[in-house]
Amino acid sequence: MSDASTPNSSVSRRRFWQVGACALGASLGGWGVWEAAKRSSQTTASPVIPAKATDYTPTEVMDLLTRGNERFTQGNMRAPNRNLERLKEVATQQAPFAAFLGCADSRVPIEIVFDQGFGDLFVTRIAGNVANPEIIGSLEFGTAILGAKVLFVLGHTSCGAVGAAMRGEEVPGQISTLFQHLRPAVRPARGDVAQAIRENVRHQANLVAESSPVIARLVREGRLRVAGGVYDLQSGRVEPVDL
Repeated sequence: MSDASTPNSSVSRRRFWQVGACALGASLGGWGVWEAAKRSSQTTASPVIPAKATDYTPTEVMDLLTRGNERFTQGNMRAPNRNLERLKEVATQQAPFAAFLGCADSRVPIEIVFDQGFGDLFVTRIAGNVANPEIIGSLEFGTAILGAKVLFVLGHTSCGAVGAAMRGEEVPGQISTLFQHLRPAVRPARGDVAQAIRENVRHQANLVAESSPVIARLVREGRLRVAGGVYDLQSGRVEPVDL
């Protein structure tokens, strides 16, 4: 991570790292914005890919992500910002417009799924897309310091981590340490893996928003939107999850 900050951010680096984790409520509205963006994308042309987060609102960023995923699923990818010139442009400073919590699965390359490039997305990945303290701290950095306008939790179909947590069998090494983070989603699913995957997205998104006072404040101020979705490994489409 480069040591960058956004002009509109009132959080200093020193104050940022002093903030502790405590439960605060946050309003989540990713579903409605995602659906509106899908309708808009059917009638308007694709917008210009942003150079920095401060150029866009959370609603506009949701629109960018929706359009990017639609290009991907339709085979019309523009592959923006994926050249050496763009890499050099962001080499000294980054200003991603969206932050992601995704699964470490090799079939879920988030920049490709949303047709974005270097410097556009701040991505954290961990098996089961679980929000542990290290992940939450990274997402705080991506939003409060780097200025991302959307925090998106992305699950995917056929998630091995969710399936393993549901079976509850003995596994080697430290893999089972993930289970404690996944059990809150597995229990209400009652054996339905697809439902458990959706519940996990919802649970992790709410956990990030409610356990971080930094993120909760950004949501209250309208500077950040928390959203979630499930990526289909067969179609490539990201289906929104109502938070």
